[in-house]
Amino acid sequence: MSNTYYRDGKKTVEFVPYKGEKMDTCATIHDEYVCCNVKVLKSVSNCPFDCSYCFLQNYLTNPQLEVVDEHEKLIQEIKSKIKAQPWRFFRIGTWELGDSLALENETGQAQKFIDYFSTVNNAVLELKTKSDVVDPILNCKHNQKTVVSWSMNTDYIIRTEEHKTASLKDRMVAIKKVVDAGYLIGLHFDPMIMYDDWANDYKDLLTQLAHIVPSNQIAWLSIGSLRFNPEQKRLIENNFRGSKLTCQEMVKGSDNKVRYVKPLRIEMYSLMFNKMRELWGQDPFIYLCMERWDMWDKIMDIQPRAIGELDYMFADHFHRFFPSVNPQIPNLDLYMKYQST
Repeated sequence: MSNTYYRDGKKTVEFVPYKGEKMDTCATIHDEYVCCNVKVLKSVSNCPFDCSYCFLQNYLTNPQLEVVDEHEKLIQEIKSKIKAQPWRFFRIGTWELGDSLALENETGQAQKFIDYFSTVNNAVLELKTKSDVVDPILNCKHNQKTVVSWSMNTDYIIRTEEHKTASLKDRMVAIKKVVDAGYLIGLHFDPMIMYDDWANDYKDLLTQLAHIVPSNQIAWLSIGSLRFNPEQKRLIENNFRGSKLTCQEMVKGSDNKVRYVKPLRIEMYSLMFNKMRELWGQDPFIYLCMERWDMWDKIMDIQPRAIGELDYMFADHFHRFFPSVNPQIPNLDLYMKYQST
């Protein structure tokens, strides 16, 4: 995808009708990796931001920034699918093909979803963003059934690789507003990216966040590292000529994505996990994104052996720590039986 073609579609928003099913499982799911089995609602396609590592430059064939404007039909699809599995605790995000909040001032989409999810017994909505657009949702009646999440990175990576996104300072201000509004918070440190002073910068980032996000409002914390399909390397180098992302040694996994070599990933994840436990204690739910079981064994204090088991662990955590959000006791056998659906 050429530089001009890739960016032209981001300049304007096109509202499109609801066509076909929009709720699916996260596209990165793979049998050889531990996936959290989150469900995604493809209500937005493309993103106004310009992150150098973004997989959308390699994934989307239509660069147009599109938003599905028939909210009632989207909600009806969600309602039908969660009703079909009343035993399951669904986590449903609107962020796979775009940013959940960047366009909220223009669309009002998140507010409509928050209103619907506030009444649902067996699901939470995840709004994930790199923006600071939170004022429209601060007065919503959410009943903690919406998790507002940020994709977080160090100030250096935001300035050099996450172009047009909110600055670290502005994200911190937005997070504090959402905390004060009583929402549950998700923090995703993914992708972690290697550079000279990465270790000190990531520890400092966690320390800053711990000052504004209390442990009893943390829905989940995730850790992952830079990864992309081999063919995306050329696109990164073409679209972002100043980026140094492709200079590190990387290896290809069975999911056809290249990653940092295992010793580096272990070093990165261990640093983050240990610092999170130091700052927030034992209660927050911490997980790795798209890593094999052996990585969990080396780093984490939980070791799910299957996708269904990790899905169950989310449900169990919410039942124990946020029982008003997930009042029912989860059944592990059912999660294992239907882990790929």
